[in-house]
Amino acid sequence: MFDTKEKMTALGPSVAPDGGQSPLCNESIVTENREKHNGSEQDFEALYRKLRRMNDPDYLHTVSLEELYDTVYQSRTPIVENLLYTGAYILAGAPKIGKSFLVAQIAHHVSTGQPLWEYEVNRGAVLYLALEDDYQRLQERMSRMFGVEGTGELFFAVAAKQIGKGLDEQLAFFLKEHPDTKLVIVDTLQKVREVSGDAYSYAGDYEIISRLKEFGERHNICVLIVHHTRKQPAGDNFEMISGTTGLLGCADGALLLQKPKRTLNEATLDIVGRDQPDRRIHLTRDEVTLQWCFEEAEQELWKEPLDPLLIAVSKLVTAEQPQWKGSATELAEALQLTIQPNALSKKLNVKAGKLMQSFGVRYENTRTRSGSSITLTLEKTEQMGKELA
Repeated sequence: MFDTKEKMTALGPSVAPDGGQSPLCNESIVTENREKHNGSEQDFEALYRKLRRMNDPDYLHTVSLEELYDTVYQSRTPIVENLLYTGAYILAGAPKIGKSFLVAQIAHHVSTGQPLWEYEVNRGAVLYLALEDDYQRLQERMSRMFGVEGTGELFFAVAAKQIGKGLDEQLAFFLKEHPDTKLVIVDTLQKVREVSGDAYSYAGDYEIISRLKEFGERHNICVLIVHHTRKQPAGDNFEMISGTTGLLGCADGALLLQKPKRTLNEATLDIVGRDQPDRRIHLTRDEVTLQWCFEEAEQELWKEPLDPLLIAVSKLVTAEQPQWKGSATELAEALQLTIQPNALSKKLNVKAGKLMQSFGVRYENTRTRSGSSITLTLEKTEQMGKELA
């Protein structure tokens, strides 16, 4: 029979004749530690190899298709559905055609949450840099357009620094004080760009929009930049935007306001962008309020049908139980689906943004040694009814 005392003695450290630790004991401890920390050592070695590769001057970062599907990317947030999303947009038109009235209208609707024409709005604070106006003119314009009932979510400034010379810091300071900001309007681009010899080169134009675009994406807001068009006709209407194609090439989208004749109250608004279909909207201007009124769109927007998988997933979380946690296997079982857990995870990784936009459900997928750990959190209870209506 195994003696307890003998067992404890055998596991204790032995002493060498010279009083030092026995080599046998040393080896036992090292072996035990290696077995215990084998996983962490492997992780450390893998991280070390990765850092060495990344520090190589010839290293090129790549992502495999498998890694792409295994990663959750949140979709760009719509500020005005099908018109403006996070990033940088250009609103261009001839001088005195009504661009400032249009952006004031957009600003007011975003700050109050009212739909703009037939488009839903993601409500939030708005900063309007009206750099070609003064406060008296803004007061008169806004009261004529919307009356004297104000909103505490729409802010104006008639002076600001230039890009690269303090504007970035000014905008960051404003966002720190107003973290719910959704839209920043720069009216006009020329007022915030530094004039230099290569100001109108492709590289210069691309760089100026790139900085505003990067700022918008970093803070999850839309930066709407008002700009002018040139007089020369062009085969593509958007080629009329003053400057080089670097402006439109870098921007996430553009809106082009045009009148067939300056004295008319009719206009067209052409829209192009990475996150919405190209289209043309016909507008008329109300002579009393000077607001732009929607008449018609030349083509109907295609609306993606609701995915049955997302509908099923969204039903797992309710106002009473706003969070669900489990593995991909448990999720497949809860949904009563025959789909493989790995395939289910990848499909939801791809559709995470749509799940959030359509149903107000945030999807998170954390990789663990044993597989996926999925969390579903209900954040916007009103979204689902709106989408299903």
